[in-house]
Amino acid sequence: MSTTSNVTDSAGIPAYSPSTVKATGKSEMGQADFLRLLTAQMQTQDPFEPMDNAQMVAQMATITNSSGIAEMNATMKSLASQLTGSRLGDAASWIGKSMLVESNIAAPDAAGQYIGQLTLGSDAENVSVDLVDGNGNTVKTIDLGAQSKGDVNFYWDGKDEAGETVADGPLQIKVNGANPNRVASWAAIAAVQSPADGSASKLITALGTYSPADAISLA
Repeated sequence: MSTTSNVTDSAGIPAYSPSTVKATGKSEMGQADFLRLLTAQMQTQDPFEPMDNAQMVAQMATITNSSGIAEMNATMKSLASQLTGSRLGDAASWIGKSMLVESNIAAPDAAGQYIGQLTLGSDAENVSVDLVDGNGNTVKTIDLGAQSKGDVNFYWDGKDEAGETVADGPLQIKVNGANPNRVASWAAIAAVQSPADGSASKLITALGTYSPADAISLA
């Protein structure tokens, strides 16, 4: 039958050989464990030996720093929560407005208008935009003529020459006579989505879901 003797360190805390250590279920030392260890060390100092003032100051400073870090972590978590709420509030203020986003799809606004923008990398002589439905039919051709390099806006009220509404859903944008660097369209912001994981809020539009950072312009 083997026996195991207990050995204590200079702080009076039991220490065991690796062969006798049992798992405690904890893989790291928490703040409470750390403070208990420091307190035990101070309580078991030899009363017949003069107190080392430098060690006492260092121990007290360590306890103070440990508490201060815990308080700082709690403050940072609270600040992060407040900032997340602020971002959500800012995004919510966009509801009802329209944002210009990069997309080759145009959707009608509340008035039934299709509004978009082309960004040309060079001058073009004869530019036009076809608005095409889901069956591949061209619903409207918008003639833009000669255009200079830069942003070119286009617009259609969704009606034919008789004033009758002929389109009320999303239409694909096809550009003729130029190779634009960017095609964008305006979309009304219907709602704001706040993900449960705390990530950035999303703006819900008829064209899809976008981040506020995706907005080229806001109106």
